[in-house]
Amino acid sequence: MIPDERADIGIGMLGYAFMGKAHANAFRKLAYIAWPPPLEPHLVAVAGRDERRVTEAAERYGFERAFTRWEELVDSSEIELFDNVGPNNLHAAPTIAAAEAGKHVICEKPLGRDADESFEIWQRVAAAGVTHMCAFNYRFVPAIALTRQMIAGGEIGAVRHFRAVYLQDWGADPNLDTWRFRADEAGSGALGDLGSHVIDLAHALVGEIGAVSAAVRAFMPGRSVDDAVSATLEFTNGAIGTVEASRLAVGHRNALRFEINGADGSVAFDLERLNELTVSRGDGRTTTILVTEPGHPYVDLWWPPGHVIGWEHTFVHELDHLLRSIASSTSVGPIGATLEDGYRAAEVCEALAKSSKRGRREAVVYRTDAALTHAR
Repeated sequence: MIPDERADIGIGMLGYAFMGKAHANAFRKLAYIAWPPPLEPHLVAVAGRDERRVTEAAERYGFERAFTRWEELVDSSEIELFDNVGPNNLHAAPTIAAAEAGKHVICEKPLGRDADESFEIWQRVAAAGVTHMCAFNYRFVPAIALTRQMIAGGEIGAVRHFRAVYLQDWGADPNLDTWRFRADEAGSGALGDLGSHVIDLAHALVGEIGAVSAAVRAFMPGRSVDDAVSATLEFTNGAIGTVEASRLAVGHRNALRFEINGADGSVAFDLERLNELTVSRGDGRTTTILVTEPGHPYVDLWWPPGHVIGWEHTFVHELDHLLRSIASSTSVGPIGATLEDGYRAAEVCEALAKSSKRGRREAVVYRTDAALTHAR
């Protein structure tokens, strides 16, 4: 049934490269995939420093205008949702300014360059009273969403162990130069870029992380950030875990894998087999589920059973969830990551860096504000 009147929501996006393409693609799809959309995205403007490239991006992605200053997005009365996909050093000021101007916000991960910056972003945005999300898109992989449902339903029993790796190889090119290799712009390297994803999944699927031990290493000369991390985790619920992340793992393009072991079974996932989930039962049975059947997460948006979806569709699920939260004036959590979740991931990453530097186990100390914890 076509609604008589569909409310739209003005979108302003900071950044237009890799993540800009992914987010713009999702906004364009939402208008007809998530039918009827909770709010119909109206692509008002995209901002970036290079006038030629941002103008080209606006035309390519379907935005009406291009700006060379992010402040123009904040000042526009037509923009109601501020989508920050810019470099890490442009996460704090624009996101805070947009929220304090009354705009809902979504900010790419890592939320800030360190825990202090991430905490300030969360606190000030939460105080503004707008809907907010930290863009951990892997929460919206159907197989990962199904994993969460299975754990919550007790299907593998009490979780005892989590292990995850996120390996890429693009950083092994010694001639490559990008803001991601500069500490003043990125904050950290593989730790914040890849490690934050698996840390967020550990938190979302298993629970709060209470202590860590880690080795964080830089191997490539001329770079001011880390290249790899290997760590152990202790969860406050008693579970333990390991995580590894590297941008120098030759032969691994985008290998995010995890396994969760419970008292009654285990689940395993590999991003390069995105539509599959391997489930092991206590009776010795191991089954690989193709997560495309009726009743599986997000399947109702897409194709008939057995027709797989791709990585880009996780952003459709994520932004659909955000728009539904805005339309209903509810938090994006616990399904989506709030800016508080983004801060908590940053606090764990910082504890990992401290552990490596000091050569000892580090407790993770989270800063909280009771007045703001529920103002999400």
